[in-house]
Amino acid sequence: MSRNKRIALRGCLLALALVLSYLESLIPVFWAFPGIRLGIANIVTVYLLYTSGAADACFVTAGRIILSMLLFGNVTTLIYSLAGAVCSITVMLLARGLPFFSSMGVSILGGAFHNIGQTVAAAFLLSSGNILLILAVLLPVGTVAGAVIGFLSGVLIRRVPLDDK
Repeated sequence: MSRNKRIALRGCLLALALVLSYLESLIPVFWAFPGIRLGIANIVTVYLLYTSGAADACFVTAGRIILSMLLFGNVTTLIYSLAGAVCSITVMLLARGLPFFSSMGVSILGGAFHNIGQTVAAAFLLSSGNILLILAVLLPVGTVAGAVIGFLSGVLIRRVPLDDK
């Protein structure tokens, strides 16, 4: 893929991820536990991991998080989002290289580790290990959301391949 096409692709997918993230913020998911989100913007991340590679997935994810913070959030949301994303992408990259993980399995691990990263960041920022108890709710929700994101990403990976045409 030419350099210009790669830049254009990154820009378009970054815009798509940003729009998905914004749309998701409009959906009330679970009022009893603020901060629970489905992670639909991660469809783009998983798709890129399989079709374009780690660099594009990391670039688009970091760009989405930073732009979301600048447009809709604050520094605290940036810290939580980056902590979750770093854990998530690291684990997804490792799992993607293993033959027994499908895109759904990779996405489930990504959802779970995103929650772990955010919760550890919250425990550090709040100086309280008690916050880790929320993982009892976040991990099952992250697993289900990861499965849905993984399924949708798998459909896109099969039906919308990236190539030089």
